[in-house]
Amino acid sequence: MSDSANHRSERLLEILDLQQIEQNLYLGQNETAQGKRLFGGQVLAQALTAAYRTVDGLHCHSLHAYFIRAGNAARPVLYEVERIRDGRSFTTRRVVAIQNGEAIFSMDVSFQVDELGFRHAHPMPNVPLPHELRDDVAVAAEIDANDPRMGAMVKIERPFETRSVFPLGSDEWAQNRFFSPTWIRFRDAPAVEDQSLSRCLLAYASDMSLVSTASLPHQSDITRDKLQMASLDHALWIHRSVPINQWLLFHKRTSTAQASRGMVHADFYAESGTLIASVTQEGLVRIRRA
Repeated sequence: MSDSANHRSERLLEILDLQQIEQNLYLGQNETAQGKRLFGGQVLAQALTAAYRTVDGLHCHSLHAYFIRAGNAARPVLYEVERIRDGRSFTTRRVVAIQNGEAIFSMDVSFQVDELGFRHAHPMPNVPLPHELRDDVAVAAEIDANDPRMGAMVKIERPFETRSVFPLGSDEWAQNRFFSPTWIRFRDAPAVEDQSLSRCLLAYASDMSLVSTASLPHQSDITRDKLQMASLDHALWIHRSVPINQWLLFHKRTSTAQASRGMVHADFYAESGTLIASVTQEGLVRIRRA
């Protein structure tokens, strides 16, 4: 792992250690001040962290969020938690992220006590395992930097290592398609010791390159640099304990696009084939205005 990649994973753990301002109020710093917009996954993870600070002995099983305004990476984010309900089995929290006195994000979170019940799960798709694939950043470094098909983030080392089933730049990768399976792994896994943090990190990862999946059926017609994309709303369901210290298959697929909005679904699978979590997001996908 490079020094840059190590810094990104350590920095993510640092910013998830929110500063408590007052009861139910928490302040979060940002991964980086570079760029104008906050990454949605960071806000998801910090908002879930804030909600976790108000419960004891429970774990998040679902969250439903709206991205209301673009966040400013140069300013910290204030998270206000509302304690909606404390039940015997389920507990509900509402979190609002605030910058400049305005809400930029809102989220409802449900927590549950551990329970036994029926068990079944859809099997993992038949894809190559991570040890059979190369690191995306290493592959991207070998591709022409001016290739318009490449997204801006693909050559930047992030807190999660990624290995795409369709190798970047390959003929298969460039074809119009409706799905995009990618293996991911948190780079500083030994530093993660509890399930609460693992689920917050999963929330972060659940927004990685998700909305761009809605553009894949059209990638032979228009390049990513011509598109404006942003997350609009986001739902995450966590079915089982999250093995964030292992490889997870992030299997993304799009079902429809219309009215400059694209719908994307995804599942997280452990390398053993166990279904860990599911995601659905609608995002803005439109041709940039001149």
